[in-house]
Amino acid sequence: MDSSALGDLVSPDVGDAATRLLAVPLGSLEQHGAHLPLDTDTRIATALAEGLARGRPDVVVAPAVPYGASGEHAGFPGTLSLGTDALATAVVELVRSADHFAGVVLVNGHGGNLDALRSAHATLTDEGRRVLVWSPTVPGGDAHAGRTETSLLLALAPALVRLDRAEPGTTRPVGSLMGAMRAGGVAAVAPNGVLGDPTGASAAEGAELLARLTTDLVTATDGAFPR
Repeated sequence: MDSSALGDLVSPDVGDAATRLLAVPLGSLEQHGAHLPLDTDTRIATALAEGLARGRPDVVVAPAVPYGASGEHAGFPGTLSLGTDALATAVVELVRSADHFAGVVLVNGHGGNLDALRSAHATLTDEGRRVLVWSPTVPGGDAHAGRTETSLLLALAPALVRLDRAEPGTTRPVGSLMGAMRAGGVAAVAPNGVLGDPTGASAAEGAELLARLTTDLVTATDGAFPR
């Protein structure tokens, strides 16, 4: 069967796993304002991992890890979170189980996962495992449920975007909000859950962003795992 999705395959169809890379999308299930779906980060991470597989035929994409470290969003209904320690442990065990692959690319779609991924990466590299942790970077982009993510979701799943409900949240730099968010979560700085401004978001902008980020991911993967 010709597929880059690991879940679609039977075991023999994986082929010589020692010559293939495993991409694992990591997301979250958390509020994204009143206009974006709870699994926004997981959808973005999955789309990027699938783009990596199109750019590198040696990549197979695992089913996404749909829960992350989202404690800062706990004040909003629908948010489910593993927390940093549990996520770090889960990632370590998952990558250890993938030793039959040539390496693992962790494609992260949620900023709140970064502490867990740094911890997991340190443990795994100390053990001699080949693993790349990659997160998208959008210069000038906003942090959460703003124009950046809204544009990406308009490109990926437009039927799930409720533009009639979209409204700006706080547009202050995230760095200046960290103290308040650590103390009271996102709700303390943005009652509507939005860190940014979705005004002007478009599917065209989202498609352009997705293409650019996919190129960045392929480049990073080529650097870590030369073809």
